[in-house]
Amino acid sequence: MEKSNTKWVIGGLLFLWACAPVLPKTPEVEPAPKTYGEWTNADTTNSGTISWRNFFTDKHLLSLIDTAMLYNPDLQIANQRVLMANAELLRSKAAMIPTLNANLSPAIRRYGLYTMDGAGNISTFIQPGKIVPINLPDIYVGLQSSWEADVWGKLRSRKKAATARWLASNEGRNWMTTQVVSNIALHYYELQALDNMLRIVDETIVLQENALNIVQVQKEAAAANQLAVEQFAAQLLNTKAIKTQLQQQVVDHETALQLLLGKFPGTVVRDTANYLTTAVPAMQTGVPAMLLQQRPDIRQATFLLEATKMDVQAARAAFLPGFNITAAFGYQAFQPNLLFRTPESMAYALAGSIVAPLLNRGALKAEFASANARQIEALYQYQQTVLTGVAEVYNEMKRLQNLEQLYQQRNEQATVLTTSIETASALFRSGRATYLELLINQQNALQARLEVIAAKKQQWQTSVNLYKALGGGW
Repeated sequence: MEKSNTKWVIGGLLFLWACAPVLPKTPEVEPAPKTYGEWTNADTTNSGTISWRNFFTDKHLLSLIDTAMLYNPDLQIANQRVLMANAELLRSKAAMIPTLNANLSPAIRRYGLYTMDGAGNISTFIQPGKIVPINLPDIYVGLQSSWEADVWGKLRSRKKAATARWLASNEGRNWMTTQVVSNIALHYYELQALDNMLRIVDETIVLQENALNIVQVQKEAAAANQLAVEQFAAQLLNTKAIKTQLQQQVVDHETALQLLLGKFPGTVVRDTANYLTTAVPAMQTGVPAMLLQQRPDIRQATFLLEATKMDVQAARAAFLPGFNITAAFGYQAFQPNLLFRTPESMAYALAGSIVAPLLNRGALKAEFASANARQIEALYQYQQTVLTGVAEVYNEMKRLQNLEQLYQQRNEQATVLTTSIETASALFRSGRATYLELLINQQNALQARLEVIAAKKQQWQTSVNLYKALGGGW
């Protein structure tokens, strides 16, 4: 008979195992390309592996980034997310070990007289010469423990999922660090460019003021008319308006940069002396496969994908029977002075149970379907992150290549136009050039010099964007 019962138990467990859903197949992930478009680079050197302390050389910029590492609000939030993920990991680990609780339970109970317990107690002696009182005190002091045997790996899967999410939170913090570092550098180079633009505008204002003085003298000598004076005055006012706009842009970028530092608006210390002469650092991109190991957002997506896989494993294991063991040991008596009398007051219990879901399988199926959908979603998010990373590197490489040519062209144009200012001024003073020619020449020279700085700024900012796209800055 016992052998037959054992067969029924084993058969029931096998039936429940067969009823557990089959793990679904997930879509295939497209592998990273071998090259960035037409660039066939066999060199695996990647500038993204360089620390930001070595990538940037401006001491003022490095000081700003150091400050942001301590006080940037987004980084502080990311740190708290890491702590929360770590707490979840600790909780998942704790679920795998037995619980042990101390229990002190003072109580009083009264059984109805017209019950089996009441009728029996009314004539039962609890001590020699004393029957069980109607109001019976009950004091228990002891330890209680419970443990779920992780036969099907449900708890292990949950722990692996929590571990993957903790690792993902670390990568999320690294990705936030990369973005903060790059944004600080972008604002810093923008401020350097604005400072140089203001310097050029100030120089142009001096030239235009001199030209206005000359044409006013010529008007008094009847060599020029009022229209020429008004045209030069209008040009001067336009240049001063450009200066005002640039000054406001300086305020905007200083405020944005201070916010990244976790500070209130204020002036940002910076060096602008060698902005145009300092060479943009040479960038090495390596191969696209290196992004999978270097970019924090791709690494984060990888860990989140792993976490969702473990969620599916845990959801499937929830269909299977759970094996639980409970135990208790302590002392129990109706009077405190009898509580620790051994062995009379000793109390203990040991029980095992197998719990299998029957009527609530619909909820388990829904959770399994949800976990599977989250896994596929994480898979597509991972693939999208890889595609975005490769596209960003390709775009910034192409932009940096074109900006090198653009800067050279703008620089040559500005050199020609700046040299022609003196020529045009001399011709105007001698009457061999009209005031319109001088006005156009000054305006074109100003625009060309500003475009040189703008091209240089784009070079610096593109190198920063490429550095971030390669996974640098954390």
